[in-house]
Amino acid sequence: MVARYFVSPHGGRRAYPDITSALSAAAGRGRAALVEIAPGRYEEALTVRGEVQLAALGDPGSVVVSRPRGAVLDAFGAVRVHGLVLIGRDAEVVGCHAGTLTLEHSEIRAHNGVSVHARPNTSVTLRDSVILHGRAVFSGANGLVERCRFTDATDNAVAVIEGAHVSVQGSWIGGSMIHGVRVSGARAQVTGCELTGTGKAAIMADSQAELTVTGCAINAVQAEGIAFIQQSRGLVDGTRVIDAQHGITVVSGADPVVRGCAFTECRDTGINVHASGRGRFEDCEVFDAGNIAVFSTKGGAPEVHGCRISRGNVGIAVTDAGRGSFTRVEMEDLTSVALRVHDGARAVFEQVRVERCPSGLETRGDGGTTAEVTDAVFRDFDMSAVEALGQSRVTLKGVSAERGVVGFGVGEEAQLFVHDSDVTAVSIGGALGFGKGRLVARNLTVTGSEGVGLCGTDSAYLDVVNSAFVDCTVAGASFQGTCGGRLVECSVTGTQGAAVQDNGRVDLVSLRTSLPVVKQIEPVERPPTIVNNYGGPVFNAEVHGAQLAWNNNNVTQQQTNEDGSST
Repeated sequence: MVARYFVSPHGGRRAYPDITSALSAAAGRGRAALVEIAPGRYEEALTVRGEVQLAALGDPGSVVVSRPRGAVLDAFGAVRVHGLVLIGRDAEVVGCHAGTLTLEHSEIRAHNGVSVHARPNTSVTLRDSVILHGRAVFSGANGLVERCRFTDATDNAVAVIEGAHVSVQGSWIGGSMIHGVRVSGARAQVTGCELTGTGKAAIMADSQAELTVTGCAINAVQAEGIAFIQQSRGLVDGTRVIDAQHGITVVSGADPVVRGCAFTECRDTGINVHASGRGRFEDCEVFDAGNIAVFSTKGGAPEVHGCRISRGNVGIAVTDAGRGSFTRVEMEDLTSVALRVHDGARAVFEQVRVERCPSGLETRGDGGTTAEVTDAVFRDFDMSAVEALGQSRVTLKGVSAERGVVGFGVGEEAQLFVHDSDVTAVSIGGALGFGKGRLVARNLTVTGSEGVGLCGTDSAYLDVVNSAFVDCTVAGASFQGTCGGRLVECSVTGTQGAAVQDNGRVDLVSLRTSLPVVKQIEPVERPPTIVNNYGGPVFNAEVHGAQLAWNNNNVTQQQTNEDGSST
């Protein structure tokens, strides 16, 4: 049977004047105790042992227990606190040293200290409570946080460390100077929570932590919405991040699964994977990213499946030796390039749809820069669907480019390999090679180009086999400058323009066409004729009205006047 104790600062029948005296009495009897506390302010430090419940008799908040310095409540045993306000400074306001502690409908205020500290091998539950300024620390403990409100923590609002296991559910966390929830070398589940206004990542997992985030909303944070670092693992499911610097960041060997999440109006990147980070991202959305929607760099290697990217600047960028595989990706209405692969990066794209973006795919870098694109569609692009530059290498398989300026282009010293692909309704050209670029195409079809179907300039090399050029206004193929290569088993059909504008440096093998082949051999400019007269002057052009003399001791100069007389 539970023994009941009544505390009132105003006295009364069988009333204890303070909480400490009631606890002493309860400890002496050694039974489960209920200590009921009348409204008022109590300045004392409480040490609670055994099975004890502290309950406010008035409304929640009517009982205030505080100290100018030091701890307010230390729990040893099975302790419950209901409806109290606990205020401390420069220390742990509430500490659970052994056993279990439950705080319900309570308020803990910590100035320059820790609100609640769950020590190793203890279990602490926070339910329907408010934690101001300080943080809740679970160190090697078990914990449950339900429907709580954490406001303006001077550090992390909730810290789960040193092997702890904590579940945070349905809570609001705002204004933390560092993180909203930090999980370090521990396990945590964060479910149905709202986090806002944190100084650093709203939710952070580090030091091989295991973190699950489900159905949360994160907004207006200074750094990352969610960050996985230092080989952490976990799952992020059905979570929204709005107005963060980065929606989610994965670095230093971390490898989470991120599923069904939305990253909106992130000031820099939506998904950011770098420094050997990994991760699998499934069915996510990135809208209005300030810089890059999905970014892999410096050894990052994400797998992205079923991603939708809309508005913003760059869609997917893989740079600086980053890697990545991207499948079932839809992109639209960007202000810059949809896919960027630069500087030693390697990327694989499958089932990609790009609409209304200035450029589709852009590659640039050394020979280790590669991109493979399979089953992709680029529509309504302002510049090119694909452009390979530097020494990069690009392979296209089953790629369509519709309505733009240039379909596929390769320049400088890059290489572009095109298989079973088509270009439709472009204004300049279907496939272009320039500089020292190399274009290898098999089963390429270009239809309805307002310019040319295929074009090579400068010292480019074009190797095109089994391809068709249909209804190209100027020419099916045009070769200029010192461009070389071959056109094998190809056809040019239409009612206007030339079949081929031939510079004489490309082999035309089995060309099928009813249109003319126009020779465009540029004339070679002859050097001037030079006559060497070693006994006299040298002339490199016609000379008129000159008077010459050499090897003479005496010279007589004679000039004929207009009337025929000599002078």
